Amino acid sequence: MITTDKTAKQIFHEVMENPQRVPFGFGKKAVLVNVDPQKAYTRTDLYKTAYETDPRQLEYTNELAKRFRELGWPVVWTHVAFLDSAEDAGVWGTRTDTPDSLQNIKYGSDRAAFDERAEIDYARDVVYTKRMPSAFFETPLQSLLVWHQVDTVIVTGGSTSGCIRATAVESLSRGYRTIVPEECVADKHESYHFANLTDLHLKYADVMKVQSVFDWLDDQIAKQD
Repeated sequence: MITTDKTAKQIFHEVMENPQRVPFGFGKKAVLVNVDPQKAYTRTDLYKTAYETDPRQLEYTNELAKRFRELGWPVVWTHVAFLDSAEDAGVWGTRTDTPDSLQNIKYGSDRAAFDERAEIDYARDVVYTKRMPSAFFETPLQSLLVWHQVDTVIVTGGSTSGCIRATAVESLSRGYRTIVPEECVADKHESYHFANLTDLHLKYADVMKVQSVFDWLDDQIAKQD
């Protein structure tokens, strides 16, 4: 095992400046999966469980969603919520039982509600409630992707070390090119955030600047005109 005194952030930037892997790249058609941009995880002014990495995260996410809608490509928003009994949280909900605990994000609660800054088009976007880390687990996401014949999954949201990582790994495992726009994901601590971005980039996904994703989408829009 290699040891180092460098921070996770330093290692991430070194990896990004010196590419060590051939990128998976974009395919022909993508889905935008926005993982859990809900108040429990985004409203740092209200909840101890919330976090922020890039203050423009939701702004960038909304811009991505606009481009996807212009292309007629699917936009998915997920959020976590559980029954009053919390039985659907399974083992995941057994570690603690406080007002801030995961299993106490109840259906219809403010913690389960999407952040007001998220511009969701409820007439055409797809909204899923999930109960486990991956956006694929026990949701109809796979069927949606098959129906739309997408080959690329672009993932935003949080947390980088939790639900983003789980969704990205499962996306790759299901055969999809997977893209993580750096400015569009967040975590509680920079160490977890950058360590997982590094690992995702080296193994499971292409981590890239959101502008690169905008540029690709704009190219696809131009081709449709």
